[in-house]
Amino acid sequence: MLAEVADKEFAEQRIQEVSESLARGMFVQARRQLHNLPAWDVALLLESSPPKARAIIWQLVDADEHGDILEELSEEVQKSVIRQMAPEKLAAATEGMDTDDLAYVLRGLPEQVYQEVLKSMDEQDRQRAEQALSYAEETAGGMMNTDTITLRPDVTIDVVLRYLRLKGELPEATDKLYVVDRDDKFIGEIGISRLLTVDPSKLVQDVMDPDIQGINVDMDEVEVAKLFERQDWISAPVIDDENRLLGRITIDDVVDIIREDAQHSMLSMAGLDDDEDTFAPVLKSTRRRSVWLGVNLITALLAAAVSSMFEDILAQMAILAILNTIVPSMGGIAGSQTLTLVIRGMALGHIGASNQRWLIGKELAIGALNGVIWAILIAGVVALWKQDFVIGGIIAFAMMANLLAAGLAGVTVPLILKRFNIDPALAGGVILTTVTDVVGIFAFLGTATLMLG
Repeated sequence: MLAEVADKEFAEQRIQEVSESLARGMFVQARRQLHNLPAWDVALLLESSPPKARAIIWQLVDADEHGDILEELSEEVQKSVIRQMAPEKLAAATEGMDTDDLAYVLRGLPEQVYQEVLKSMDEQDRQRAEQALSYAEETAGGMMNTDTITLRPDVTIDVVLRYLRLKGELPEATDKLYVVDRDDKFIGEIGISRLLTVDPSKLVQDVMDPDIQGINVDMDEVEVAKLFERQDWISAPVIDDENRLLGRITIDDVVDIIREDAQHSMLSMAGLDDDEDTFAPVLKSTRRRSVWLGVNLITALLAAAVSSMFEDILAQMAILAILNTIVPSMGGIAGSQTLTLVIRGMALGHIGASNQRWLIGKELAIGALNGVIWAILIAGVVALWKQDFVIGGIIAFAMMANLLAAGLAGVTVPLILKRFNIDPALAGGVILTTVTDVVGIFAFLGTATLMLG
């Protein structure tokens, strides 16, 4: 743990040194410092820099390092960097990239640039690029690598070991080798540790594990990540509908999916793109954020319209206007707690048709219990503050009603959105806020009108 902290602090120090050299205009020194930074640290520096500094850094980086750095960049920053590159230089940078990383880069290019990059590639790389792009994005095929070592079942372990020695090196994150028949159909796997410890005279088919199921090439990447989590895999084979081995998925790619999914959930709740560039130009960021600010304005106007229905009672009693914000606020917080837990449960696969009704009942019970607790508390505070037990009772009833509505909406809104293939993390918060504002205001001012009007 201490070593990890020291490495992180050392990396931050090196990045800070490069930033200082750039700020002082010491570009020769900055180039030398960049040369000594690993690709992931250069990527972090690029993502942490404004656009003008980003362009300078990219010009100072060795061209041989461009491919490794591009692999580490987020999509938005990667696009901004690629826009500075000539097609032939981009083609050179993608040479040697893993299949999934190559597809990730090429999919983000405009059609004209994409065609020019393909023309700049040699025949082998062009075929590899076309293969990478033949699989749908966000599927097992889109995230797999083809750098897979395969074995025949009828050879001895000794032959395999000699073959590996001649090969000289293994692909990264190789923890097992895959066994295929003469038609390349997947029939089993053998772990590296077992390969090194069994009798060399035995056949592969005698020591392999034949019960392993491959991942279908069309499986959604989120489902792939769940499988890796449940099975504690380091790598897994990818197969087509006819059980032919196509490649493998490794844990580093799955970690990227988990991280991106977490970022997506967090940023979507604020109406932001999960690839939002922190240092994007002002106009671009403003345009993206204005969409959800507009949606929020519409919902706020809806709540205001409900308030305007009770304008007469508000004009008669100023205390109602003062207390009117409390009930919607409490409902919004309670509903957001439920909404967050439900979205998390849906992402982890914990919530399905079999337990939805139970979950709704649970959240209604929590809303009722919280409603009783906070209704009694706020009623007591208002009654003592204003010496008016009627208003205390009114706000207590409204609090109870809104906390029940918040609990119900917190569960049902993401479930309904999911059914209509709408991202709950993106739209759930806006709808929930509208529900709790409208119900809270209507319950409070409506009850006040009946009791005091």
